[in-house]
Amino acid sequence: MNQFTPRIEEVLKKHPDVQHNLPRRQLIAEAVSRREALVAKCGCLATWTPADSTGRSPEDTVTVLRPESEGTIDWCSPNNLPITPETFSLLFADALERLSSKNRLYYLNRVVGADVRYALPLRVITDRALHALFCDNMFLPVPEDIHLSVFYQHPFTLLALPYDRLTEEKYAGRLRRIPKTGKTSAMAIALDYDNRIGIVFGSAYCGTIKKLVFTVMNYLLPEINILPLHCAANEGESGDIALFLGLSGTGKTTLSTDPARKLLGDDEHGWYDDGIANFENGCYAKLINLNPEKEPDIYNACFHDAEYLEHGAIVENALVYPDGTFDLADSRLTENSRGSYPLTFLKNIKTPAIGEHPQTIIFLTADANGVLPPVAKLTREQAMFWFLMGYTSKLAGTETGIVEPKSTFSRFFGQPFMPRKPENYTRLFGEKIQRHGTAVYLVNTGWTAGPYGTGRRIDITLTREIVRAAISGALKNVDYETEPFFRLQIPRSCPGVLDPILLNPKNTWQDKNAYEERAKKLALEFKNHFQRVFEGRGLDPAVCQACPGR
Repeated sequence: MNQFTPRIEEVLKKHPDVQHNLPRRQLIAEAVSRREALVAKCGCLATWTPADSTGRSPEDTVTVLRPESEGTIDWCSPNNLPITPETFSLLFADALERLSSKNRLYYLNRVVGADVRYALPLRVITDRALHALFCDNMFLPVPEDIHLSVFYQHPFTLLALPYDRLTEEKYAGRLRRIPKTGKTSAMAIALDYDNRIGIVFGSAYCGTIKKLVFTVMNYLLPEINILPLHCAANEGESGDIALFLGLSGTGKTTLSTDPARKLLGDDEHGWYDDGIANFENGCYAKLINLNPEKEPDIYNACFHDAEYLEHGAIVENALVYPDGTFDLADSRLTENSRGSYPLTFLKNIKTPAIGEHPQTIIFLTADANGVLPPVAKLTREQAMFWFLMGYTSKLAGTETGIVEPKSTFSRFFGQPFMPRKPENYTRLFGEKIQRHGTAVYLVNTGWTAGPYGTGRRIDITLTREIVRAAISGALKNVDYETEPFFRLQIPRSCPGVLDPILLNPKNTWQDKNAYEERAKKLALEFKNHFQRVFEGRGLDPAVCQACPGR
């Protein structure tokens, strides 16, 4: 027991109305009766958050710097923002005071992780029925044999006050100063790894809760030689597992949803000694421009017709017409509209969400420079390097003219949620793919025949054929050529791809010199980022040599 637990127990004991593990139907009913959400035409729940809560707030996400864990956290990462134990104690005291003053509290016991041996017991205490329902969607019920977990005696507690705000004067000099106003932020998402406590203060975005909890798993698991991965996973008829790693917009959810393969999950998994296991009980899908024809499973999960007490999907920050229907193309509030639903709302899922060691790993990137191939086979060292870099492109906008793409590097395809030192995750990844003979491919879902604005987006049907060939093992039996700028191995042919010219991006550019200049420019961005962030970090020299331009 840590120093904070007795004080939490005291608040729960004294509070006149603590609703402990309410049934799902009742959580739905309370979210509606308390006007935390509206019932849409199909029966799902629609909700909207304040403007500063339409996504995560990385600048307000802070970690307690304590001597016990100081050496395990990468404080060089811009996402690991330290606060003092004293500041956390103030946040904790304020959270308890606010919770004590609420008319009703919701207390949920859940676990994170489908493999009970490594499942993290989680208790959530909040004043919002909708956020309690979100936790019911996203986190797993407590199994009867939870005592077998290595974390059984060390649960994690989350205190969530999504709509409360902090007092500026009290935290001046302790929390973020907002540059535009000069005021201290009234929001804080705080993590104390040593005492196993998280606090959400002032962020109503449901994803804040999800990502805080998974950041904790990503911190705890490497200590016991388990690799946490921000990835989707599916399973073929023979039990073969494929993993899909990629940042937003690269096609991770779309490509992992395959009618011929069972889905384990679309976002967070652990790679254990015995195989893969999903962390989650549900999905939290982006809804902007969701096409019911191209992504029918996700659309149906959110918008199928059902009596509202039987539904419980939460649609967050999407436009709703007066008749209760949605306009998923409207992004005026945010492009980050989301849908939360249990995995059981999908048709083809694996239960329990556990599988063998992956035979294939797909790294997804949406390269807007148009210079990366639609698919490349990676060596072990290249796989470790591209895992470390987590590259994709982001576009500033598409309203007028040609927009220069911006290279984005997010280590392990999930930098904000990977708090440990980078060598910890990289080493584990390299060990596991070598031990289990896992094939790793880089798949570009971005542009070809030129950069964004000149070239064209790689057709999703082409990408699906490539992914099928990679997963089936067919790409192991073709000839490869090595391109000079990234030293990537490009297949000369691919089953299902009728025109092999498409496999080498240089062949698709009319101006070959322009292609080479663009490729050199991107390779230099890789080199500069690697030297700035990872040079001298104790990484395997062979991994360092896989960096372009070295």
